[in-house]
Amino acid sequence: MFPERLKALRKKNGWTQREAAEATGMSYRGLQDLEAGKKPGYDSLLKLADGFEVSVDYLMGRTDDPRLHQLDE
Repeated sequence: MFPERLKALRKKNGWTQREAAEATGMSYRGLQDLEAGKKPGYDSLLKLADGFEVSVDYLMGRTDDPRLHQLDE
C-alpha cells in the first residue's frame, strides 16, 4: 500500500522522482527505494508527510483521508 500511495502522490503533484526527493528532503535514491517497496523509517515518513502535506496515517494506508488534522488547543 505504501509504495502505491507514495507514487500516486508524486504523480498527482506532477513531480519526477528527483523533484519529489528535493521537495521532501529525501535523497533521490532513497525515494526510488521506497517506491520500489523498501519499508520507510520514521524520519522518512515525517519528511514525506510534510513534503506532500498529508498525514503519516494516509501514507501508511491507515486512512483514506489525506488531510492533516490539527488538535484543538
